[in-house]
Amino acid sequence: MLPIHLLSNNELALLLKQGDDSAFTEIYNRYWNKLYFIAYKLLKDTYIAEEIVQEVFLALWKKRETLSINSLTQYLAAMTRYAVYHHLAKDKQNQEQENALGILNAAGISEIDIDNKILLEIILKLSNKLPEKCRLVFQYNKLQDKSLADVAEQLNISQKTAEGHLTKALRLIRTNLGSSVSEFLMFLISIAILKR
Repeated sequence: MLPIHLLSNNELALLLKQGDDSAFTEIYNRYWNKLYFIAYKLLKDTYIAEEIVQEVFLALWKKRETLSINSLTQYLAAMTRYAVYHHLAKDKQNQEQENALGILNAAGISEIDIDNKILLEIILKLSNKLPEKCRLVFQYNKLQDKSLADVAEQLNISQKTAEGHLTKALRLIRTNLGSSVSEFLMFLISIAILKR
């Protein structure tokens, strides 16, 4: 038999299917840079591109016995692109969930899985009715997650004044939420707590 590095892709794929780890190592050495280039070109992130390539090779090894590979080059390139798209979709979903949690934190009910878009719209409408300084302090502190010290400095007011504006804003928003919305939120909170 020829040395492993002289074998064709088809021969390597066949050996891989039989569980030959030296064939796997040769495929890894032969294709790592090419797959990294594909992943990096799509992601523009060195660390994530490396992780993706590692995941592709891990999946290749785990599925070796059931693989049906016509062209190793095309198969690995497709696996890499799929892994990148999967990562991007998962990343987008995680980002949406983080944004949702950020909005819920702003409302004082963190880590509850509710439709935060509706809640944000309600809070934004109510906060836009506040006096200007109250609105700015509330939106910077609660919706943009800035500390009260930063908000006070940005608005050129004392931290005590910023605290007063925030207290007033929260009181007005709670009052204006109305009992029906409050009951709706309490219902959603109780459902979320029961799911835990």
